[in-house]
Amino acid sequence: MSIYKLKSSFQNLLRPLVGRLAERGATANQVTLFAALVSVGIGALLLANPQPALFALVPIWMLLRMALNAVDGMLAREHGQKSVLGGYLNEITDVVSDAALYLPFALIAPFSLPWLTAIVFLATLTEFTGVLGVAHGKGRSYEGPMGKSDRALLFGALGALVAGFGTLPDWTWHIQPMACVLLVWTVVNRVRAGLAPS
Repeated sequence: MSIYKLKSSFQNLLRPLVGRLAERGATANQVTLFAALVSVGIGALLLANPQPALFALVPIWMLLRMALNAVDGMLAREHGQKSVLGGYLNEITDVVSDAALYLPFALIAPFSLPWLTAIVFLATLTEFTGVLGVAHGKGRSYEGPMGKSDRALLFGALGALVAGFGTLPDWTWHIQPMACVLLVWTVVNRVRAGLAPS
């Protein structure tokens, strides 16, 4: 089970907004690049100035970023903006944005850089595995339990904790290995989905 299963309901809420954006000439690629630039900007800000209050930006932006990710996909599919370049931008910017938003947590005890680096690597691997389904004619794989939406919920919650309490409780250290296990599980599930008979 993954939060991704709720995507269709989320898209229905956004569809009127997407229609207005299309009418005004907004493109899917513009939305994709905007989301990536803001993600990298927030990540750079937190790395340069890891004040607890600033981590409140993470849950706020994670929600907005999920909305923008849905918007760019709907502009592409429902308003004739689908392109090869868009496909590349969508996958590359997601991985870059995730890394930018996750790594600042390495500065917040009890989290650490080695564990966050492992999480970023495994998160990237889940997306790579998902895309491989397309390469082998099976379609993009979104299996969980730790897909992009699930990670957004996790790090959004962590950001809210840091902003609210100024740090993270000692017990949250265990979230790091648990996240890695769930990410490996996600990779396995996506490989299985790709190998399953049509």
